[in-house]
Amino acid sequence: MTSTVPLRVGFVPEHFSTPLHFAQKHFGLDATLIPFPSGTGHMVTALRAGEIDVGIGLTEGWVAGLGKAQEQGKEEGKKGAEVDGGFRLVGTYVETPLCWAISTGANRPEIMGVDSLQGGKIGVSRIGSGSYVMGFVLADQREWLVPTAGVGLKEEQASPYGDTVVLDTFARLREAVNKGDADFFMWEHFTSKRYFDSGEIRRVGEIYTPWSSWKIVASTALDGREDGVRRVDGLLEKLDQGIAYFNANQEEAVKYISTELDYSEEDAREWLKTVRFPERTQGVDPDVIVKTVEILCKAGVLTVGGGVDAPAMIARKR
Repeated sequence: MTSTVPLRVGFVPEHFSTPLHFAQKHFGLDATLIPFPSGTGHMVTALRAGEIDVGIGLTEGWVAGLGKAQEQGKEEGKKGAEVDGGFRLVGTYVETPLCWAISTGANRPEIMGVDSLQGGKIGVSRIGSGSYVMGFVLADQREWLVPTAGVGLKEEQASPYGDTVVLDTFARLREAVNKGDADFFMWEHFTSKRYFDSGEIRRVGEIYTPWSSWKIVASTALDGREDGVRRVDGLLEKLDQGIAYFNANQEEAVKYISTELDYSEEDAREWLKTVRFPERTQGVDPDVIVKTVEILCKAGVLTVGGGVDAPAMIARKR
């Protein structure tokens, strides 16, 4: 069954979305772009609900979502490609790691640094989101996790935090750390920086993802349409053009980021020094996903021996 309805593409409306904007503005990308300011976890839900066809989001959010689905599938006697987590990895959007700023309230003198956060209340956008997953990666790096007996770590047994507070949006996260409803949260560095500069929140540290930071996924519902593969191919080709234009027109990128998005010109220029998009978005390196799964198992987000199959998450390999 073919369709003339544009693909519905979910994205996070931050500076990383600039090549996507250029793909539509300059190269005629035929897609309905749907912003998800609350992040990747919300897009996982939207993909499974049939509200979007494609998502551009954080690697850890996609892998955690698919891994959890596989763990549930194992309990139901399914394995690998038999498990439909609602989507599969089809492309790579950003090659560089993501720097997550660790933030607390402006007037929280009891929080002196990252070590003060153990046992505290972590604010997250959604369960399974990047902000949630990175809380466990931070805990693993700080050796705050306690292994459980048997097959490894389980987040409900190993959580180093007193509470996990789900707050949906960046604005509510900032509000929560100032009111004391949460002690800290993690969000991308340059998106957070404006609020450090204004004094609304205070930066206590940072952590980088141990993997390339953004991936592209497509709904498994597209598999049942004869033009599904062609339409995803077309989207990825337009993204390649948008990225090439972004790389060749940095001043236009700075102007767009500093006038249409929530960033200063200075921060936009600094971000450009840190980010690298791929020349070709098609496909995902299986080694990256295997490494991500290994770290998420170690961190207690996924369960060692729980049925997680990294290769089965990928529809298109590099």
